[in-house]
Amino acid sequence: MTEDPSQSSDGDAAPDADRIDPDPVSDDDLFSTGDIFARRELLRVGHVPDRDRIVGRDNEMQQVGNALGPATHGDPPRNLVIFGKTGTGKSLVSRHICRRARGRAEVNDVDLLHAYVDCSDADTETRVVRDMTFQVRDEIDPDREIPIAGIGASEYYRYLWNLLDEIDVFVVILDEIDKLRDDQVLMQLSRAEESGKTNTFVGVISISNKIEYRERLNERINSSLQDRELTFHPYDAEQLRNILENRRDAFHDGVLSKDVIPRTAALAAREHGDARKAIDILFEAGALAEANGDQGVTSAHVDDAQQRTEVKRFQDLVSGSTPHVKYALRALALLTAQSDESETKMFSTSEIYSLYERLAERDDTKPLSHDRVYRLLKEQSFLGITESHLTGGGKGQGSYLAHRLMKEPEIVLEALGSGP
Repeated sequence: MTEDPSQSSDGDAAPDADRIDPDPVSDDDLFSTGDIFARRELLRVGHVPDRDRIVGRDNEMQQVGNALGPATHGDPPRNLVIFGKTGTGKSLVSRHICRRARGRAEVNDVDLLHAYVDCSDADTETRVVRDMTFQVRDEIDPDREIPIAGIGASEYYRYLWNLLDEIDVFVVILDEIDKLRDDQVLMQLSRAEESGKTNTFVGVISISNKIEYRERLNERINSSLQDRELTFHPYDAEQLRNILENRRDAFHDGVLSKDVIPRTAALAAREHGDARKAIDILFEAGALAEANGDQGVTSAHVDDAQQRTEVKRFQDLVSGSTPHVKYALRALALLTAQSDESETKMFSTSEIYSLYERLAERDDTKPLSHDRVYRLLKEQSFLGITESHLTGGGKGQGSYLAHRLMKEPEIVLEALGSGP
């Protein structure tokens, strides 16, 4: 009797390792990107667009260009300190002008390099100089071996100065410089040529969201930098609309309904003219339409996207906070949501603390002291999450600190979720 190879000795079907699913998912379906986006990169926040896509920043570009103009001829660039709220184009313009300055320098037979460092990530001297060193190394001598860890700032400076001696001019953009823990990087960069560490001209573009940042620098650094200040003001609704129109080709033709861009611009203008937020919302609206299998993007997608981006931004903002900070913020959000005057109502530390205690104890967590929660709430005010004011109580009550949530309570509660 001939044994059926499809049957095992005990009568069960033998596994067939080579058997093909009769209805496999095709690669076209598996990796389909839908019919919404044509060029997603145009909606990436870190994307540096061409000149014709930069809106409402002609004067600012001219001033940054004036500071870097001498560098394109092999002379020392001028240092800049740029202030402005988030999403006002500070980083975008700085990176764009540095890129153009490098091209002009090449025409003049000048070796100019620039580096970009986000100090919210690289927040120590060692991290900043390591980041600069590797960016310069990758441009000048990619095969040169430099340790990624195990050495300190002084050793990275030594590598950096040696690399810089091979070029004429170096410009570094230090974004969110107020996040740096100390000013040693500025001291080193501003005095590099004067102290004989390198023959290369070094320029620094410092970017901060905080106008008071300059006041924190000591006189020695201020003197060394000899910089000029430049302020970027928020975009208005019309400028935001033009910014988004210049990125319309991120989508396929006919995908955006006519009210999508005006609606997105209006929402972003209401939030202090933040172009970054406008671009985030527009991308998220497209992603929602794509995920739903919709044929186009509508204002309803925009409204849902605005909520989603607000939640994500708040989650990013409090991601490193302690559970007790989150309990305190949840307490303030719950009080605000229950108030008839949620947009203007402020709550005393005692009111917030009472609910904070119950939330912590509900999770079997020992509450902090009233004084400690008071200080935590003041810290959130400094971060812009809340607003705190010293106010007078009624007769015989004295003064006390009152707090107001700067975000919609629904956003905060959704971002914090159910856990601490």
